[in-house]
Amino acid sequence: MALSPLDIHNKEFASRMRGYDKDEVNDFLAQIIKDYAAAIKHNEELEKSLAETQDKIKYFTDLKDALNQSIIVAQEAADKVKKNADQEAELITQQAEKNAQNLLTDATDKANHILGDATDKAKVITVQTEDLKRQTRVFRQRLQVMLESQLEVVKSPEWKELLASSTEAAEYLDPANTPAPLDNTPQPSVNSEASEDSDGETKYTEIVFPTDDAPAEQETDADTPDAE
Repeated sequence: MALSPLDIHNKEFASRMRGYDKDEVNDFLAQIIKDYAAAIKHNEELEKSLAETQDKIKYFTDLKDALNQSIIVAQEAADKVKKNADQEAELITQQAEKNAQNLLTDATDKANHILGDATDKAKVITVQTEDLKRQTRVFRQRLQVMLESQLEVVKSPEWKELLASSTEAAEYLDPANTPAPLDNTPQPSVNSEASEDSDGETKYTEIVFPTDDAPAEQETDADTPDAE
């Protein structure tokens, strides 16, 4: 056990002949007590400072451990967030590719449908065009027949007699120059034809010779709507 300043102060020595000077010894012991007390105080202060330093070291060590743990947790959280972000990005990419494929498929289907409709309409228009050409050819043939018939009528002796001068009229009235009497029996309509329309209905076209009060051509369509 270490000596205290009080132990040194209370220490007593035995007296002998021819010993040390008692006053000098006491003075020296007093100095030792003083220095020893200062050393003890300084040591206590050092121990106190050491304890405080150790507390601080422990605090900073704990703080470092906490920071390290926080860094580890943050790193784990960052890795988890990165992993989740990568998974979400992959899902978004897959969904975007799927949506793009669906849009492409829908657009392709719509384009094919539109193309099919256009093809069907083109076929219908082609059929209608060919039917219109056929009807036009038929009409042209009928018109030609009608015009030829009307031309024959215009060239008939009745017209010549009507338009001839008085001398020419007398020649026509001469029984020797009079041609055989004409058959004035009403004649049926010329080139009256029946054709079947594209919708299955029967269409009749009748050509009538002109009279004084009638036009040169009359065309009647029976049981069919007006042509557009």
